[in-house]
Amino acid sequence: MSDVAYLKSLLGVHPGFPKEGITFLDIFPILRDPFAFETLLTHLINHITTTHAGVKPDVIVGLDARGFLFGPIIALRLGAAFVPVRKAGKLPGATFKAEYAKEYGTDVFEIQEGAIKPGQKVIVVDDLIATGGSATAAGELIKKSGGVTLEYLFVVGLSFLKGHEKLDAPVYSIVDAED
Repeated sequence: MSDVAYLKSLLGVHPGFPKEGITFLDIFPILRDPFAFETLLTHLINHITTTHAGVKPDVIVGLDARGFLFGPIIALRLGAAFVPVRKAGKLPGATFKAEYAKEYGTDVFEIQEGAIKPGQKVIVVDDLIATGGSATAAGELIKKSGGVTLEYLFVVGLSFLKGHEKLDAPVYSIVDAED
């Protein structure tokens, strides 16, 4: 069985969550199994090192909150910095802000000013891409910081929602979930 098939087989499936008509794909079963978690991390590291051969990312940006679960480990293994993008009001000091659309209104992401230096190469990680709103906001924050986004990485992609089309750099999802 391939890494992708193995990881997909472990995703929790929760129909009707968070509301009727939505089937939630849960990555937590992968994180509860050390072998599966290592498989996930190794797969992402291998993707980064083969896709960006000769170009080492300077920063791994993890999105609030599930991007915090594997972003720091990926950063550590690559010898890169980890920078969190958080919901408004959660980071101390001066921040850049970017608003993004949600299903019922808007939200704001922030990044600390100076966390990404001008010209640094950045990879964004999160658990899932759906409509692309939060990832787009992260891309805006990286630009405001002067960084360059190399790629967006996700465990699960809902490509039928076309969120990947809004992003300013290539997108990779380990698992592409059907509608």
